[in-house]
Amino acid sequence: MPPPTLDLSRTRHSKMIVSPPRINLRRAASYNHDRGPLSSTSSRFSFNHLLFSPPPSPGLPALVKRTRKPSGNFANLVRPSRVMRLLGWTIFISSFFFFMRLVLGGPHGLPLLSWSSDPQDDYQRVAGERLPDFPTPVVVTDKRGRTKWTVSIPPSYDFPLTTDQYVDMCAKCREVSSRVQALHSTNRGLPQTILSLGSHSESPDRQFIDVQEAEKERLLGGWTVKLSDVGKKRNEGNIVGESKGSLLEKPVCQQSMTFVLESEDAGLGKTMMLLWIAYGIAQKEGRSFFIDDSRWAYGDYTAIFQPPPAQACRPPPRNQMIPCPRQARHLLVSTSTAAEILGDFGDTAISETTPEKSTQKTMFALARQGHDALFHLNREDGEYVDSRVRALTAKRVVPRSKGAQNGMAIGVHVRRGDRHPLEYQYRHSYIPTNTYTETARDLLENRYNHSGPHGGEDKAAKQHSFLVLASDDPTVYEADEFRSAGPASSSASGASAVLRAQERIKLASKTAIQQAQPPDKHVMRKFVDETFGWEGGFFAPMFKNLGMEGVAGGARKEERRSSGPSVEAMRLRSLVGRAYVMDLAVLADVSDVVVCTVSATGCRLLAVMMGWESAVEAGNWVNIDGRYRWTGFEL
Repeated sequence: MPPPTLDLSRTRHSKMIVSPPRINLRRAASYNHDRGPLSSTSSRFSFNHLLFSPPPSPGLPALVKRTRKPSGNFANLVRPSRVMRLLGWTIFISSFFFFMRLVLGGPHGLPLLSWSSDPQDDYQRVAGERLPDFPTPVVVTDKRGRTKWTVSIPPSYDFPLTTDQYVDMCAKCREVSSRVQALHSTNRGLPQTILSLGSHSESPDRQFIDVQEAEKERLLGGWTVKLSDVGKKRNEGNIVGESKGSLLEKPVCQQSMTFVLESEDAGLGKTMMLLWIAYGIAQKEGRSFFIDDSRWAYGDYTAIFQPPPAQACRPPPRNQMIPCPRQARHLLVSTSTAAEILGDFGDTAISETTPEKSTQKTMFALARQGHDALFHLNREDGEYVDSRVRALTAKRVVPRSKGAQNGMAIGVHVRRGDRHPLEYQYRHSYIPTNTYTETARDLLENRYNHSGPHGGEDKAAKQHSFLVLASDDPTVYEADEFRSAGPASSSASGASAVLRAQERIKLASKTAIQQAQPPDKHVMRKFVDETFGWEGGFFAPMFKNLGMEGVAGGARKEERRSSGPSVEAMRLRSLVGRAYVMDLAVLADVSDVVVCTVSATGCRLLAVMMGWESAVEAGNWVNIDGRYRWTGFEL
C-alpha cells in the first residue's frame, strides 16, 4: 500500500514554503546527544526536533545577555531614590519612638530633678524645708502641687557674687527652665522647648516663680548655714549714691535693675557701653536703676562720674537680685551676663556695611539715653572739660574781616595696645598713622577747597582748622605725621595744628619719665625702681599690675594679687579711667568730624556721644577700619 500524500492545495496560507519530499527533516543525533526516532509512526516520534536551531556561528555575538559590570561612579552605585527612601524611613522610625516616649513615658520619661547637697550638681529639687547652702536654681512645688522653679541665694552669701557664679547660674537657669516646661507640657502635646527651637523670643516663663513670691509662699524657708559662717558679717555691696539713712525711709522697689561694674575685661569702654544700654532698657521697662561698684577695677564710681539719678525707692534684699531669667522682678546685670538682656537684639557682632536696621537704631537710642543720664564727670574734671572745650572752640573762630565761615575741628581717636583692627591686612598690627592724617586732610579739602569767595579755596578757614588727638599710646603724639602738622605747615593733614584732647592727665612713656627726672650729678649711682611707661598703648596685664613693686618686690606679687589691689594701685587705675573719659568728652563736644576705628569701643562710644543724626545720618563719624557698621555691644 503506497504511503499517503500530503495535500496542501486547500491551505489558507498563500506564502507557505514546502520542502521537497525527499528532504530529511530529522536532525542528527549529535545535535541532541540522543538517539533519533525510529520512525515517523513511532510513539517516540515528535516534532520538537524541528524547533532546534543549529549551533551558533563562532563569528556572531552570543545570544545570552551579558551581565552589566558595575561602574566606578559612586552615583551609579547609590541611587538617589534608595537614599531618600532609607532616610525617610529612618526619620519616621526615630520620630515614632520619640513621640511614643513622650506620650507613654509620662514624667518618668525625663530625668527628674533630685536633691543633693553637692555644690557641683546642676540644679536642685527642694525637699521639705531644706535648701542648698550655695546659689543655684531650685525646683519647688507650690501649694497646689504644681512644679515651679526659682533661684535660691542663701542670705549668708556676700553681694555681689563672682562673675563665674553669675555665668554658671544663667546656664543652669536655662536648663532648669527647659526641663520644667517639658514636664508641664508632656500631657499637652509637644513640649514648648521643642516648639521654640531656633526662636529668639523672650516670652515669659510661666513656670518661674519670683524669689519674692516664693518667699511669701514659704517655698524658700529653710537655708542651711555652715558653722564657719556663724557670726560672719555679710558684705552688702556698695550701691552708688545711696546712704543707709535715705534707703530706710523709702519703700522697696517693685521692679529694679542693678548693674554690677565688676568685669573680666580690664577696659573701661565695654563696661560703659553696656551700662548705658542697660539704663535705657531699665527705663523702657519701668525698672529702677542702681549701680554697684564694690569690686570695680577702677575704684569708686564717684571718683570718675557723678552718682546716677536718685530713685524714689530703695533696692530689694540682696538675695532677690538675680541674673536670670529675663523676667525676674529684680534683675542683676553685668558684662558677663549681657546676653540675658541683649538677646532681643539677635546677633550684635560687628559686621560689614549693610542697610541700616531698626535694631541698630534701637540699640543706639538706648545707649544714647544712658549717656544723657549717666555720663556726667565729677565736678573738677567736668569743669576742666568745659573750659577746654571753650578754649578749643575759640580757636576755630575766623574774624569777619578774613572770612565768612569758621574753621573745622577734626577729632582723631587712635587705639593701640591689645585692641587690633578688624581689617584683614592690619589684624595683627595697627592702622598706619598716615591713614588718620590723610583722611583728615581729605575731609578738610572737601569742605574748604571750593567754599571760598567765587568758589575758590577758603584759606582763612583752613588756617583756623586743627586736629584734636586722643590716644592710649603716648608715642602717637610724637609721631612724625602729627608733628609735621604745625602752624607753618599743612603738608600732612592740611590743618594748622594738632592739639591734645586734654592735658589734665597724661599717660607718659618711659622716655618722658626719665627726662622729667634728670639724674643727680652728686650721686655716683642711685638705685631707681623699674620705670613704668605706656609705650604701645593700653594692655590688660599692664593695667592690672599698676602700683605693684618691680623686681625688688617680686617675691610679694602673688601675695598682693591674692589680697586684692592696693590703695595706690586703685588710685592709679582711677587716673587712667579719668583720662580716658575726659578724652572722649572733649572729642565729642568740640569735634565737627571724628576719625576713628570701629574695632575700638571708644570709637563706638564717640558715635553715641555725637548723636544719631550727626554721627550716622550726617556722616560726621568716619570709620577707617574696613567697611563695618556701628554696633553697640559684642556678645
